[in-house]
Amino acid sequence: MKTLLCGRFTLDLSRPLVMGILNVTPDSFSDGGRFNRIDDALLRAEAMLAEGADILDIGGESTRPGAPYVSPDEEMARVLPVLEKLRDIGAPLSLDTRRAEVMREALALDAADLINDVSALEDEGALPLIAQSRAAVCLMHKQGNPDTMQHKPTYRDVVDEVGDYLKVRVQLCLAAGMPRQRLLVDPGFGFGKTLEHNLALLKRLDEIERAAGAPLLVGLSRKSMLGAITGEPVPAERMGASVAAALESARRGAAVIRVHDVKVTRQALQLWQALQES
Repeated sequence: MKTLLCGRFTLDLSRPLVMGILNVTPDSFSDGGRFNRIDDALLRAEAMLAEGADILDIGGESTRPGAPYVSPDEEMARVLPVLEKLRDIGAPLSLDTRRAEVMREALALDAADLINDVSALEDEGALPLIAQSRAAVCLMHKQGNPDTMQHKPTYRDVVDEVGDYLKVRVQLCLAAGMPRQRLLVDPGFGFGKTLEHNLALLKRLDEIERAAGAPLLVGLSRKSMLGAITGEPVPAERMGASVAAALESARRGAAVIRVHDVKVTRQALQLWQALQES
């Protein structure tokens, strides 16, 4: 049985897990401003758990293309009170951050079971900090930074390059003393990729998992690539495409699927799982 050692929890990866997105930001691409008051954030967290979320992913900095800079102090002011309030909610808490300073403060609260890092622990001090903790980590690939990453991204072979990068980051974590059971990798859909790059990554997810040597976390929910395919300009109206992307990700081996729409995704995955087991 494949498991993820995730802070205070041990998670069974024999079925795809659903990670519910909780953005406590004013400017995230789909739900910015909806949950940046602490009471609203707590209600949303409870609702996602009731809908079937296995993990809650809390983020205080938007990393959408063109997102403005947020200081570490501002990011901590957004996420730390929410983490502290949710610490005893009974489910694993993931912190979506790329800054070692923010990671350190969250770990001190004993409220961050997983670090979901779009920069794959490249921030100075992040790797040894997480290695010395008991938190799991998701290592994501991106090309460029949020303010520049969609300016003509180019690759020789996007699948090979993403797989090679993630393999290197996994090896660095292992060399720092982290067991493989604490590692996830994310190909980073939309983070310095064109629509063609994203489709290639989705079609060849199994190759990325084999190259990296760690289970996959996939985040496609409501993303602009789905809007480009469907012609739907409003992120919240891309639910059908998001569920289809979640099912295809599961079919191609994703272990964790990061979504805004927990209930419909969980129902779709329950049917998919029943078919696999029948």
